[in-house]
Amino acid sequence: TGEYIAVYDADAMPERNALYFLVRKALEDPERHVAVFGRNKTRNAEQNLLTRFINQEIVVTQRVQHIAIWHLFKIGRIPGTNFIIRKDYVTGIGGWRDGALTEDTDISFKIMQSGKLIALAYNSEAFQQEPEHIKDYYYQRLRWAKGNYQVVINNIKHLFDRSNWRVKIETFYYAATFFWFNAAILLSDILFVVNVAFYIAGLFNPAITIPFTFGTNNVLLAQVLLVNWVLMILLYMLQINIAMATQFGQATTKQIWLSFLSYFTYTQLFMAVSVHAVLQVMGDALFHRNGNVWVKTKRFND
Repeated sequence: TGEYIAVYDADAMPERNALYFLVRKALEDPERHVAVFGRNKTRNAEQNLLTRFINQEIVVTQRVQHIAIWHLFKIGRIPGTNFIIRKDYVTGIGGWRDGALTEDTDISFKIMQSGKLIALAYNSEAFQQEPEHIKDYYYQRLRWAKGNYQVVINNIKHLFDRSNWRVKIETFYYAATFFWFNAAILLSDILFVVNVAFYIAGLFNPAITIPFTFGTNNVLLAQVLLVNWVLMILLYMLQINIAMATQFGQATTKQIWLSFLSYFTYTQLFMAVSVHAVLQVMGDALFHRNGNVWVKTKRFND
C-alpha cells in the first residue's frame, strides 16, 4: 500500500537503519531514483572454506565494483535483497518478468532503458546467508549464470541501436565477461590440462613432447608471459585484499593466503558453472525446453 516496495530475503538480516538509508537516497531525487539498493555482507563467512571464498567475492563486488560503477557512470544493479523500488514504476512495466532466472538483472536493464537510475545507498547494509556446500553453491551460481546469459542474449541488440548508453555499457560488460573473458579462460585451462597430460605421458615415453610450449628461440616470449601470469595473480590478490581492508576486522594475513588459494580453486569452479550454463541455454533453444526452472538455494539453521 506504500509508495515503495522493499525486498528482503527470508534469511536476510538488515543492519539497523538499513531501510532508512534506502529511503533517504530515493528521496534525494525521487523522479530519477526509481530503485535504491544497499550492500550485502556474508552472514556465515566463517562457516567453512567455501563460505570464506564467497565472503571475499561478495566484499569485492559490494565494496569495490558496485561503488565504482555508481560513481563513474551512475549505474546500479538491483541485488536479490536489500533494495527498494517505486511501486508505480513496477506496476507500469508489468512487474517482474515471469520466469526470469535472474529477475534482479532483468529489471535493472528495464530501468536503465527507461533512463531512470538505480541508486546506491552505501550506508544500507544487510547480512545474507551463503551456500555452505559445493552442490548448493554450484546450482545457485548455475541459475545466476544461465539467467545472465539469457539477459545478455536478450539485450545484445541494444549495442547497435539507439538505446540508453548505460544499457550499452552494461550489455558490453556482461557480454565481455560471460562470453569473451570466459572463452579465453576456458581455452587457457584446456591448454594447461593438455600440457600436463602430455608431460605426465612423457615421463613414461620420452618420445612424447609437450604440444603447446615455446622452443629455445622463444625463451623471451615465454618469460614475458610468465611475468604476465604472475602479475595477474598479484592483481587478483590485490583487489581482494584492498576490498577486505574496507571491512572491519577482515584485513588479516589469512585473507592474503586465502585469496591466493582462491585463484587456483574457487575461481576455476566458475568455469565449470559457465560451460554448464551455456550448454543448458543452447539445449533449451534447440529442443524447445522450458529453461526457466528455478532451483531454490538450500539455507541452513543457525
